[in-house]
Amino acid sequence: MKRKILIIGTGGIGSYLIPLLDKTGLYNITVNDPDIVEKKNITYQNFDRSEIENKKVECMRSRYSSIKKADPFLVLTEGQIKGYDLVICCADNLDVRRLLYRSSTQWLDLRAQGRNGALISYKTPKNMFDVVLSGPDGSFSCQGTEWEGDTKDIHFTHVAIAGMAAEWVQRWFVNNGDVCDYKVVNI
Repeated sequence: MKRKILIIGTGGIGSYLIPLLDKTGLYNITVNDPDIVEKKNITYQNFDRSEIENKKVECMRSRYSSIKKADPFLVLTEGQIKGYDLVICCADNLDVRRLLYRSSTQWLDLRAQGRNGALISYKTPKNMFDVVLSGPDGSFSCQGTEWEGDTKDIHFTHVAIAGMAAEWVQRWFVNNGDVCDYKVVNI
């Protein structure tokens, strides 16, 4: 039986996580993201120039057979995250993260900003939630706030986090939850 996974966000992290999970053939994936592919995304997200102006979720669905549903909508309510074996947040949206952390759903929160990255799971001690949910409500861009869009200063921490997450997901399903609570990296 294939596991049902919801991936929220198909940009810097999600666009690299999806193909890794797809290769296993073990998952039925739903993706949510209201964004379109923009020219600035091409240098660090898993899209190409021919996909500019298209919805990111539709680009991913056209490539990967494990994507069973692609919704170009924001995730705003607990009802939208019910019914999945695992919900993975790859979005640069603190409100979505807060929704997950308050829910009874099993989740994984993936973040990258410049050279820093984090993998945070529902298994993380709740007394740490205030720390990991603090900060500005704005974007947590994979390239960090100082990035000016050029290729010489690009960071690939988001790709490393996607790889760590794929390994976490595989171990979580195969080893019945024998995984780390969280990991923080600085490359």
